[in-house]
Amino acid sequence: MAVFLLRRAVSGALTLLALLTLSFFLLRAAPGGPLDRERSLPPSIEAAMAAQYHLDQPLWRQYLHYAGNALRGDLGPSFQYDGYQVTELIAAGLPASLLLGGLALALALPLGVALGFAAAWRPGSWRDQFIAALTMTGVSLPNFVVAPLLVLLFAVTLGMLPAGGWRPGAWQDLVLPVLALALPQLAYVARLARAGMIDTLAAPFMLAARAKGLPPHLLVWRHAWRPALLPVLSYLGPATAALLTGSVVVEQIFGIPGIGRYFVQGALNRDYTLVMGVVLLYGTLIVLFNLMVDLLYGLLDPRLRPA
Repeated sequence: MAVFLLRRAVSGALTLLALLTLSFFLLRAAPGGPLDRERSLPPSIEAAMAAQYHLDQPLWRQYLHYAGNALRGDLGPSFQYDGYQVTELIAAGLPASLLLGGLALALALPLGVALGFAAAWRPGSWRDQFIAALTMTGVSLPNFVVAPLLVLLFAVTLGMLPAGGWRPGAWQDLVLPVLALALPQLAYVARLARAGMIDTLAAPFMLAARAKGLPPHLLVWRHAWRPALLPVLSYLGPATAALLTGSVVVEQIFGIPGIGRYFVQGALNRDYTLVMGVVLLYGTLIVLFNLMVDLLYGLLDPRLRPA
């Protein structure tokens, strides 16, 4: 286990370094710059601001400066939000994103698994076809389509829920963004759970269990559900990171002050440090959740337990 964790730590660090390098140079290659909005300032002041943010240095020196600070946990100051560090902005937006993502995951995972298992129990039946049609629709509609449709139905047409806004403690503000985040993920989880259960029920060890005369509910409870969840676990690593860091589009549509909105505003204003801070946070969460998934594999199937 120690060797496995060390190997994963090294690969995770190399992955984050590659992510940092790619995002750094791709952002610099995009047209425009963080000081474009300051073009009306005198050249001396603009030069002083460039020196303050190290933008007057060669690109390779800027990269080494940023990478060195990032290794120490310093993501630098924001170019757009004067006086704020990127870590402060992420810390301010992360609670809202974590709340939305956590609720969406709590909704999508159990319902998706239940729908997938129900469809897999009798493949080709009307129930399977109905659930397959629903999940195909959910997969085909991304959340930037689902969110406006939910607003149109529940806020504009029915007037049941607010169309946007963020009021601490107001559960009504959470319903539509959580649904917009959860529904596409629910569809993916249901399809993966269905495929996993169908493969498991056709496995030789399940045929042997049926030959012993076990009733259907015991077949699923004792033998089938653990290996059937393996495809869902494989998907949960990046999906959980995406949900917990918030959806860029959903937070923009509903006016939620999460890190997704900071990412959008940072990209529009060429706020290099803010965009890279969110990207590194997202990459770190993917690495950590994938590690957790590998450890959960061993709990569901001892044959996959890391040595």
